[in-house]
Amino acid sequence: MMLTPTPILKEQAARERILLTAHRLFYLEGIRATGIDRIIAESGVTKVTFYRHFPSKNELIHAYLEYRHALWLQWFGDALSRHGGGIGALVPALREWLENEQFRGCAFINGVSELGPVSAETMEIARRHKQALREAIAGLLPDTAEKEERASLLAMAADGAIVRAQMENGAQPALASLGLLIRLLPAPAQG
Repeated sequence: MMLTPTPILKEQAARERILLTAHRLFYLEGIRATGIDRIIAESGVTKVTFYRHFPSKNELIHAYLEYRHALWLQWFGDALSRHGGGIGALVPALREWLENEQFRGCAFINGVSELGPVSAETMEIARRHKQALREAIAGLLPDTAEKEERASLLAMAADGAIVRAQMENGAQPALASLGLLIRLLPAPAQG
């Protein structure tokens, strides 16, 4: 699965090694729990090189979230296509991610819970990510008067399923609830 943190190769450019190391550690262990010294050590760069590319931890956090945003949306679009592209693709696409052994919840929900009150930029990146999720879900729905309303409801339910899967350390109950919600939605009004 594309979202699993990738191994860092010594041949990669320093900035890329730093970003990939931060991506792996921030996602798997948490932003606050991961110190700059550990990222420097594991990415194999010097402090001078690190600070040349990322003058502060906040800049690295924002770069990580932007990287994760692009990576996740690419994966999500591909997963939806693999599962047929309609609203019925939402549950199996999310299942791929939620059942992955590296799953540690939503990087954006986690980031906001760790940093939201003190980082307006983290909040803004998370908002843009959640808006993109809602838009991707809207793209699965037929064009009706209720399309945007349904997309918002399903995006909120998907976020709830993500949090529930993280808290329960298992995806099946959350995905079953999301699937039930999709089946219970009334048929969209035509024209």
